[in-house]
Amino acid sequence: MADDIAIGIDLGTSYSCVSVVHEGQPTVIPNEWGETTHASCVSFLEEGSVLVGNAAKKNIITSPENTVYSAKRLIGRYYFSDEVKKAQAVMPYRIVEGDNNSVRIGVRERSYSLPEISALVLKEMKAVAETYLGREVHKAVITVPAYFNDNQRQATKDAGRIAGLEVLRILNEPTAAALAYGFGRDVNQRVVVYDLGGGTFDVSILEIGKDVFEVLATAGDTYLGGDDFDDRIMTWMADDFLNRTRLDLRQNKYCLQMLKDAAEKAKIDVGQNGTADILCQGICQDANGNVMDLRNTLNQDQFNRMVMDLVQRTFKVCDEALQSARLTAADIDAVILVGGPTRLPIIRNSVKHYFQKEPLEGINPDQVVAMGAALQSHALLDSKTETFLVDVTPLTLRIGTVGGYTEKIIDKNTPVPIDRSKTFTTSRDGQEKVKIRVYQGESNRAEECEMLGEFEFSGFRIGYRGEVKIEVTFEINTDGLVNVSACDVETGQKTSTTITLSSGMTEADIQQSIQSNRNTRLAGHNSSDLPAVAN
Repeated sequence: MADDIAIGIDLGTSYSCVSVVHEGQPTVIPNEWGETTHASCVSFLEEGSVLVGNAAKKNIITSPENTVYSAKRLIGRYYFSDEVKKAQAVMPYRIVEGDNNSVRIGVRERSYSLPEISALVLKEMKAVAETYLGREVHKAVITVPAYFNDNQRQATKDAGRIAGLEVLRILNEPTAAALAYGFGRDVNQRVVVYDLGGGTFDVSILEIGKDVFEVLATAGDTYLGGDDFDDRIMTWMADDFLNRTRLDLRQNKYCLQMLKDAAEKAKIDVGQNGTADILCQGICQDANGNVMDLRNTLNQDQFNRMVMDLVQRTFKVCDEALQSARLTAADIDAVILVGGPTRLPIIRNSVKHYFQKEPLEGINPDQVVAMGAALQSHALLDSKTETFLVDVTPLTLRIGTVGGYTEKIIDKNTPVPIDRSKTFTTSRDGQEKVKIRVYQGESNRAEECEMLGEFEFSGFRIGYRGEVKIEVTFEINTDGLVNVSACDVETGQKTSTTITLSSGMTEADIQQSIQSNRNTRLAGHNSSDLPAVAN
């Protein structure tokens, strides 16, 4: 194995997976119990240690207020966003407000930022890889939904740093899946990656040639996934129980967790067997103190009716991606399914109907993203690997203008890296600084876009209104992250830039979190006792 090593991590909403290139092949890494997918679940134990993964998921029922899951849906979001309000209504753990409108999780007398929570999942993936490889790992490629905005990407990168990883690249999940699919094949195809995970949905269209992977278009919905399918089953079970007993299970967070656990199991059973027998023993007591069970049966037709509108939402996103790429479904050569929910017959059948072709078989939807991330991490370390990857920015970059409107700077689906410059002038005599608000989104209304930050430029020559010209350069790098710089056109002097109203972490926050993460003990791991390399 090479002197230097890097891993690929699929940091999922529901489950995460880690992979490495071993003897030229991407290999998904199991933990000591042979598990290759690990619940993206963090449980804070009473004695101070932290349990992460499938063992932590069991604590969702027994210690719901101290067990955090589906955190990826909240990462990089503002506290005032609709998505955070939705999560507060159903999550058993406390979602509280932090500095700069950020979101924090309150657990056991402490509050954690979302990057800190994700860092604990990444630390677990790092530990799984180190145990398997028998050596320390410091470098990784981490995947994100293609439709993640700058705040969400930066927060994910921060999580990697807090976990003790040098993040070589933030890679879009569908692009990673296409890399794994194209590996070792001499194909020349136009492929669609339909990626339905636990919390997010993405679709990307790629042109794959010999060692060239070019993303033509991408589209997505960062609040649509398997969790929403579970929620439909939960609502159905709770409504039926209410009608029969006049007891509303949703009023108790313990009951709610039992419902969620049963709903996820029912979804899987319906997908595999066409029917699900549901039993929640001792879910509550009636007014007389009698212990009650919840029993029900869910069949395929009922389930399909429950979720059909969610499935249709995915195809509106597919329409958008095809239109951006100026293609039709008939122009697609192959369809790759990614994410656990794509195992459901309703998804597979609907995808087949929409694209008029069978989705590819033989690709593990839970592992393909991590394998592609590992291939990319290996390529970034090995100069002999000749893979040319061209990705795109999923969202339009905009600046705020007068009256609450925005102006386009860089269109969505523009190949990255990319930079564009725009010249501004001062708006009043003697002006010492200029404020520019930067947004991502598809609306010309500022309120309908995501605000990345308010950039303040100073240090330019002071003059009359309209006399001083300032050139502002907007750059989107290969990670999809936005950088802004500015200079005085007349003097060539670069001006200082500061950002406010960012839900992101400051460098001081990150350093403090890195130290705290180092001191956090993961239950079930002893990082100082690494075994020999696994075969």
